[in-house]
Amino acid sequence: MSGLPSPNWGERRGGARPELIVIHYTAMADAPSARARLCDPAAEVSAHWLIDRQGRSEPLVAEAARAWHAGAGSWGGAGDVNSRSIGIELDNPGDAPFPEPQMAALETLLGAIMARWGIGPEGVIGHSDMAPGRKSDPGPRFDWRRLARQGLALWPEAGPDLPPDPGVFAALAQTFGYPETDFETLLAAVRLRFRPRHAGPLDGRDMAIIADLAARHGADGDQWRGT
Repeated sequence: MSGLPSPNWGERRGGARPELIVIHYTAMADAPSARARLCDPAAEVSAHWLIDRQGRSEPLVAEAARAWHAGAGSWGGAGDVNSRSIGIELDNPGDAPFPEPQMAALETLLGAIMARWGIGPEGVIGHSDMAPGRKSDPGPRFDWRRLARQGLALWPEAGPDLPPDPGVFAALAQTFGYPETDFETLLAAVRLRFRPRHAGPLDGRDMAIIADLAARHGADGDQWRGT
C-alpha cells in the first residue's frame, strides 16, 4: 500500500485514521543518515515525512498507513499513537536551531496534512508531549509559538497567575491531553513545550498556562482563573 521508500509500516489498527500529527527531531548527524535508518528494515522505525535542513520534504510512508515513529505513550487518554497519527521527522541533531527553510517547509506540510485529514491545531503535538520523560523532541529550541501564530498548533493565552496546586495542574494537563505520569515528569514535559527556559517548583504561570490549554478542551478553566 505504501509505495514509498520505507518498508517499516503496517495497517492502522481498529479502523483508526489520523487525528494527530507528531513532530520529532532525528537526533542524527544529517538527513541521509536519518533517511537510511528510517528506511532500514532492521531498525523497525519510520515516519511519514522527513524534512531536511534545506527545506526538502520527502514522503517515506503513505499517510494512510501506520508508520512506526511514536512508540510507547498516549495522548488524550488513548494509546497506540502510531495508529492515530502522522509522524514528521525534522533533520536536527537535537541541540541545534531549526533553520528557516526547514521551518517554512514544515509549515507548508502541516497545513496540507491538516487539510487532508481534518486535523485541528490541537492535534499537532511533540513526541515529548505524548511520551513525557522518555522523549524530548522536538526540544526546547523548536518554535511552537511560530506555528501557533499560523493556526498550526496551540499556544496558551494565559491570564493572571493562579495559585500553584500540583493536583489541579496534573488534572488539567491530562484534560489537555498529557498522559498520566509522576508530577515532576509531567511538569517538565509541559514546560519543555511552553516554558523551555524555566525551572524551579510549580508556579502561578504554569497554572495559568495549563488552565488555558485545558479550557480549550472543555475543562472549566475559568474556575482556576478566579472568574
